[in-house]
Amino acid sequence: MGIKRIIPCLDVKEGRVVKGIKFGDLRDAGDPVAMAVEYEAQGADELVFLDITATIEGRKTMVHLVKQVADNISIPFTVGGGIRTLDDIRTLLEAGADKVSLGTAAVKNPDLVIEAAREFGRGRIVAAIDARRTAAGKWETLTHGGTESAGVDAVSWAQEMEKRGAGEILLTSFDCDGTKDGYDLELTRAVSETVQIPVIASGGAGKLEHIYQAVTTGKADGALAASIFHYREYTIREAKEYLAERGVLVRL
Repeated sequence: MGIKRIIPCLDVKEGRVVKGIKFGDLRDAGDPVAMAVEYEAQGADELVFLDITATIEGRKTMVHLVKQVADNISIPFTVGGGIRTLDDIRTLLEAGADKVSLGTAAVKNPDLVIEAAREFGRGRIVAAIDARRTAAGKWETLTHGGTESAGVDAVSWAQEMEKRGAGEILLTSFDCDGTKDGYDLELTRAVSETVQIPVIASGGAGKLEHIYQAVTTGKADGALAASIFHYREYTIREAKEYLAERGVLVRL
């Protein structure tokens, strides 16, 4: 078991960090630049910045905000939302992002993942998969911020993304998002056991035990969380100490 990563997520809408439940019912959580700086100080391994309405609104990611965040932190920084072309990816990487996450764009044009991995290196391409349970042991892939079904099985889609050159999977459970009842461990494990690339579990963290479950039972390589950090229920350091005390390798 390698070193497990703790990754706070900044869901950004209209220049502010927001947090919701099942991709809706959004409430304000703060300023993205200030929060990014704070999370680095707390010991975050990486940061994810998602412009959550860019795809639905048919616009590009807020590049000026990406640049502001990148200028103020030194940890790896992944950006997603509103990315459609190689030029979009290049613009974000030039603005300071270390990786980009492709969700809806990858479903609409799977070859974009091949082209992006070839152009920028697979280590900079993250496949974002939003998944909703449809039956026991079955999940469908969602697009457009969880509003549409892609009509493809999420576990199969993860395999396809790996084949096409994604270097990592950001796996979000639509059903668990914002509920604070824990990650979808069955989904996380199903994907983690199917691909060779790292899988980051997302959606549902409500207590430190959930993060521990994601990286042990769920076999995830890292855990992404938002509200438990945004509303200061726990610090990232507390999360890492909790994992370390239970024998999980983390960077302290």
